[in-house]
Amino acid sequence: MKLVRYGEKGVEKPGLIDKSGQLRDLSAHVKDLTGEAYSPESLKKLAGLDPASLPAVSGKPRFGAPVTGISKFVAIGLNYSDHAKETGAAIPTEPIIFMKANTSLSGPNDAVEKPRGSTKLDWEVEIAAIIGTRAKYVSEADALNYVAGYCVCNDVSERAFQTERLGQWTKGKSHDTFGPVGPWLATKDEIKDVQNLSMWLDVNGQRRQTGSTQTMIFSMAKCVSYVSQFMTLLPGDIITTGTPPGVGLGMKPPTFLNVGDVVTLGIEGLGEQRQEIVAA
Repeated sequence: MKLVRYGEKGVEKPGLIDKSGQLRDLSAHVKDLTGEAYSPESLKKLAGLDPASLPAVSGKPRFGAPVTGISKFVAIGLNYSDHAKETGAAIPTEPIIFMKANTSLSGPNDAVEKPRGSTKLDWEVEIAAIIGTRAKYVSEADALNYVAGYCVCNDVSERAFQTERLGQWTKGKSHDTFGPVGPWLATKDEIKDVQNLSMWLDVNGQRRQTGSTQTMIFSMAKCVSYVSQFMTLLPGDIITTGTPPGVGLGMKPPTFLNVGDVVTLGIEGLGEQRQEIVAA
């Protein structure tokens, strides 16, 4: 299934996209796509519905993030070797964990704010997992059984805030709108091999990132398992897992986003996003 939340901010409704690409309303069957809605029992119930029996949604409504009410937004840094090299960082020997504020979560096509004082606003196309089952000390072999599905994430970053203002990366990763997720969550059965998906990102129509989940240093299963050793993952929690090379920080000279720029990105099987940069 491809599950979505659609409508204006704050009043989104749950929906699914059927095999023909038609958006259909799930409101009669689930109140909203919270973590509880992504439990194995709930997904089994939703999978049993006949999409043709669900009301078709006309027009092209806004998509919100495909999950709400999350307890945490976890990210993995420097998880592609070429990206680590382009930023001048050592290739990590174990996953680097940081947090994005829950308030950074936004819809896939919502505008991205350039924060006040920002000088180094950057882009990062990433694949994210959304947890479906409470996970604590799970093994790598079993980790994907705790995942409800996958989606596109743009891990928007303000590099000066991230690395030049002391402290942790979090403040460079957490401004409002710095976490566009979606357009949909693809349940695991939609994705044949999560470690073999192509990914891309353009800025103003020019290709900046081209990559594949094949080149992740730490696999999706490893990331989920690893994070669960340090914190309990609850249904609905997001883990975004790093970006391939081609970020602005790694360009020569480094190139960053300005108001009016447009970022488009996508991952095979997980859809596309589009964001315009606006002033905060």
